[in-house]
Amino acid sequence: MIIKDLEPNKIWTYFDEICRIPRLSKDEDKIRAYLIEFAHKHNLEVETDSSGNVLIKKPADPGFENRISVVLQSHMDMVGEKNASTVHDWKRDPILPVIDDGWVRAEKNTTLGADDGIGIAAQLTILSDPDVKTGPIECLFTVDEESGMTGALELKPDWLRSKTLINLDSEDEGELFIGCAGGMDTVSYFNYATERIRADALSLEIKLTGLRGGHSGDNIHKGYGNSVKIMNKLLIRLDSLFGIGLYDFTAGNLRNALPREAFAKITFSKESYSKICEYIDEFEMITKEELGSIEPNLQIIYSDQPAPSHILEKQIQEKLNMALDKCPHGVITWSEKVEGLVETSTNLASVLHTDDNKIRVVTSQRSSDEDAKHEISNRIRSIFLQAGAEVEQAKGYPGWNPNTDSEILNLTMTSYRKLFGKDPVVRAIHAGLECGLFLEKYPVLDMISFGPTIKGAHTPQERISIESNQKFWDLLLDVLRNIPEE
Repeated sequence: MIIKDLEPNKIWTYFDEICRIPRLSKDEDKIRAYLIEFAHKHNLEVETDSSGNVLIKKPADPGFENRISVVLQSHMDMVGEKNASTVHDWKRDPILPVIDDGWVRAEKNTTLGADDGIGIAAQLTILSDPDVKTGPIECLFTVDEESGMTGALELKPDWLRSKTLINLDSEDEGELFIGCAGGMDTVSYFNYATERIRADALSLEIKLTGLRGGHSGDNIHKGYGNSVKIMNKLLIRLDSLFGIGLYDFTAGNLRNALPREAFAKITFSKESYSKICEYIDEFEMITKEELGSIEPNLQIIYSDQPAPSHILEKQIQEKLNMALDKCPHGVITWSEKVEGLVETSTNLASVLHTDDNKIRVVTSQRSSDEDAKHEISNRIRSIFLQAGAEVEQAKGYPGWNPNTDSEILNLTMTSYRKLFGKDPVVRAIHAGLECGLFLEKYPVLDMISFGPTIKGAHTPQERISIESNQKFWDLLLDVLRNIPEE
């Protein structure tokens, strides 16, 4: 069986097409052109705005002219994550989806893009399938959700006509989302100079791989290992014991993904070689014992490298290590209002050497409480300022406060009970959705978010449940069929 043979057939066919279009954040030109061409092909009204968002409008079908207009919304971009050993050009190479024991995943070790490609596919099916009868529909496709929510931030306040919005960017079938956390980034830059090393120095490259990673909102509470933290801890220990030099430290990738891999290159005296190797082996064993079954695939390996001529100045190395050591990661507080919901968290996401002799450290904060979000961001800012770094803080985006009296919520709950014979779970999510930004521009919007089950989002293990996608589609259709009259 191939993807196009799955049911619902039209959704999977569109999803297969979408997977073949490169569409990382801030590089959505090809997917935008695809959507515009789709609208023209189906004689649908289409508009774009200055930020690159696309809006396609479908008029009401006969018999549904008096129904309330609805916005269906997804985002065009996807997270591009792969294992370091995987060869994939995100600007050119297609993602090839394959079926694997009830799930669809990427053929190679990359993200699949079901977040939020499956939402786009559902919208296109609603717009094009003559058997789907609805009232007036506005399909909004936003840009740059994964790296800054630029499309939602810059959405015009007079563009949408509907007062009901269904966000198709959730990842747990059977759960209806009516609230989400707000977020912001805190990015620090260390300017560095280098110094020469001893002529007889040796060098090793250390690779830390195999961590689970994952979405920094959905998985922040699960206790997964953080490659930045683990590698930094090893470097501090090695320096304390053997006086190492550091000339490269690269870890993590994206602001909204838990860092899975880390790489460091160190120098040291010949006399320390065997002891350093023994210590790295011991450190790996202890770390595996500490993380246990949470991170069963953790691996730390090392290999000889030609020694460089220069390394980081010792003072910068120490300041970087100490700042990363002090920087918090994980859950900061749990919600007192909603049991089991993370209120505030922070993700120590990545470390990277840039071409202009800077080391960039990216962290990302989330909270359903605006004051708490800024409090943890400023705490991190202080840590890096004290270490001598330059710090930038993005404006961020607001949370979405739940409305339990929502008309679209009650309608969706009724549909779910009718279709599946049980109550859905209604909750808020710690991940960020664009809904909070939509409310700033359209305060009267009545919103809900739901979708199929997607596991491993923002990691090469991303996969979507085939069975849950059918249930997602059945629910979406039933909700749209039962949208009330104006």
